[in-house]
Amino acid sequence: MKLQQIIIICCLFLQPELTFSQDSSLQGKWETINTVNTPEARHENSFVRVKHKFYLLGGRGIKPVSIYNTRTNTWSKGAKPPIEIHHFQAVMYKGNVYVFGAMTGKYPYETPLSNILIYNPKNNIWTEGVEIPKERRRGSAGVVIQKNKAYIVSGIVDGHNSKHVPWLDVYDFKTEQWTVLKDAPRSRDHFHAAIIKGEIYAAGGRNSSYATKQTFHLTIPEVDVYNIKTGNWYTLPLKNNIKTQRAGASCVVLGGDLIFIGGESFLQKHAHSEVDAYNIKNKAWRKLTNLNRGRHGSQAIVYKNSIYIVAGSGNRGGKPELDSMEKFTFLDH
Repeated sequence: MKLQQIIIICCLFLQPELTFSQDSSLQGKWETINTVNTPEARHENSFVRVKHKFYLLGGRGIKPVSIYNTRTNTWSKGAKPPIEIHHFQAVMYKGNVYVFGAMTGKYPYETPLSNILIYNPKNNIWTEGVEIPKERRRGSAGVVIQKNKAYIVSGIVDGHNSKHVPWLDVYDFKTEQWTVLKDAPRSRDHFHAAIIKGEIYAAGGRNSSYATKQTFHLTIPEVDVYNIKTGNWYTLPLKNNIKTQRAGASCVVLGGDLIFIGGESFLQKHAHSEVDAYNIKNKAWRKLTNLNRGRHGSQAIVYKNSIYIVAGSGNRGGKPELDSMEKFTFLDH
């Protein structure tokens, strides 16, 4: 058989795989939502869904809650929190928004909150919840909900200075009690946690170290996973390290994928626009379509099989603060 014939046959066999890897339906699409009005720009904020409304909370300075109504495509203004809150992953529990693991104050020596903060969307009021144990207070932590418990993962004790921790704590909403669980394999801050099938994923982030002039440098490639049932941690294999390391990314679950969105790093001035997906069945990462606008320091939510992200900073650090919102959808959904 001639060499030319062999090459043609090989190309025919390889074509389906090439088509699969380039299939735009697997990469998805981002679109910028043209809303009637805009929320107050901010970064290091959180973003949570309650029913058909989205709540944009916190950020540097004392910002009022911005409320997006999916039915009218409009933003309205809610109550201001009692203090400045930033660097937190808010969670929704029984219709209320809970703030664990937040910071207050100015860079680089921010302090963690002493109490849980609770926002009631129905009544548009903030209240102070139970005290957080003094020896376990930190900010920039990952937080997830499983049944009637909140799990608070890692974080940093002293703002951006140096005391990043591998702690894991669980708060029981029913008993209002805290329990210390097994430390993660490594410390990390400036990240979001996610939960899939009873396992908590800690992906991305960094060890902020203003003390050594490495605030943005010490990013973390490893992905650590906590199995709630067994109470043990494990780390994904080396091949599943995050390729484009970054902190300040958003992390959500859509179907069987862990979606890792945006972020910041010392490698570039502009916020990252990369979006990656880890499939728990295939145990592999793949690239998704980039954000239209790179951003970090925000939070993403899932609503009707789409991902929404809003606000954040467009460059490494705190400026420019953004007010735009984007929506991601897999094209085959």
